[in-house]
Amino acid sequence: MKKFKLIIALIAITTLSSCNDKTTRQAQYMPDMYESVPYDADGANGLKGAPVNSKPVAGTIPRGGVPAYDIPDTIDGYEKAKTALKSPLEKNEKNLENGKKMYTIYCVSCHGKKGDGQGYLATSEKFAGIPNYKDRDITEGSIYHVLMHGKNLMGSHSGQLTYKERWQIVQYVEVLRNDLLK
Repeated sequence: MKKFKLIIALIAITTLSSCNDKTTRQAQYMPDMYESVPYDADGANGLKGAPVNSKPVAGTIPRGGVPAYDIPDTIDGYEKAKTALKSPLEKNEKNLENGKKMYTIYCVSCHGKKGDGQGYLATSEKFAGIPNYKDRDITEGSIYHVLMHGKNLMGSHSGQLTYKERWQIVQYVEVLRNDLLK
């Protein structure tokens, strides 16, 4: 009977001690997580009095920006790129190897492994009329222009590929086209 009274007393004490004001925090184990110090990174003084650098990091594109490419997405722009635009990259195995890798990731599903327009999306009849590189009058400039702006059903790949990767894909597409012309 004594144990029963002791258990009832402990339950009553625990119940009464837990019935406090639930709207206020009783204990904070990590106060910095509950009461964080707000920083105004865009303020005049920046973080902790040091001004924030407003210039984008070298080699990046600011949010909402586009890669620097001044040839417009028009028929005249396409013709200009086709005749005037030349690859700045050296034609070597390293560039060609990365071009093949990028082509496999971004292009093979439509254009096929050989550039014959027989990729998965063409053979499964998801898209019709995917071009065969053999049938097109293309140059390195026109290929780059299409990668930048897209053409017909093909969208722009300028957001997925870096400047160098686009030119590496151009080199690989030229190799595929030469193989098809043989």
